[in-house]
Parts: sequence; C-alpha cells; structure tokens
Amino acid sequence: MISSMTVLVVDDFSTTRRIISRLLSQLGFTRIHQASNGIEALEHLAKNKVDLVVTDWHMPEMDGLELVVNMRTHPETARVPVLMVTAESKKEQMTKAAYAGVNGYLVKPFTAEALHGKIQRIVARLDEAQLQAAV
Repeated sequence: MISSMTVLVVDDFSTTRRIISRLLSQLGFTRIHQASNGIEALEHLAKNKVDLVVTDWHMPEMDGLELVVNMRTHPETARVPVLMVTAESKKEQMTKAAYAGVNGYLVKPFTAEALHGKIQRIVARLDEAQLQAAV
C-alpha cells in the first residue's frame, strides 16, 4: 500500500524537505513531491492526486495549520490525511492541530522509525474508516 501512495512534503527549508523525502523513499514511497509553503501545497493539490501530506507548521506565506484548515474546507482535499512534522511540542499546539484536522503529529527531531510508525497508524485508521463506510 505505501509504495503506491503519493506524498506531498511541505516545508520552507529545502534541507528538511530533502531529509523527509529521503526517509520516505527509504520506507518504500516512490511518488514524493515537495512544496515550500502552504500556498504551493494547495496549488499542487489542486492539480494532482495526493494520498498523504507531510507538513511543517511554521512556514512563510501560509503555514501548515492554515494549509490543513484550507484543505478541510474543500471536498477534493477534505479527506487527504495530514501528518504535521514540527518542533512544536506543547500539548496546546498538538490539540490545536488535532482540532484543525491533522491526522498525526510528529515532533522534530525524529527517527525514520517514528516517521514510519506515524504513517502506518494513519494508513491503518484510513483503512479502518473505509471498511466501516463500506458496511
């Protein structure tokens, strides 16, 4: 399942995008795209099917939280899962992200194993929700 997913990595730092993309590649993802902020991400999402968004919180022009809120208001992107990867580790921030519609939250720095675990949990919840919807 993972190898067939298309992932959009959104972060204003190109080095961070490359690191996350490399980790995703090591985990078996083959379709990885990148955007440097929320506006670029929305433009990409409008033109391309994406199965998972991995985004930073703090970015110029449109941050990750604004991106998620915007995604959740549009039918085409409302159900695309989002993993927030950020240095924000306060419980209030995590709660705010969850209310906005973030499906998973990972605090930087993180390991490849932690990234893999979060993605697996998100995918498992999606699979479970799809099975329940089919019943």
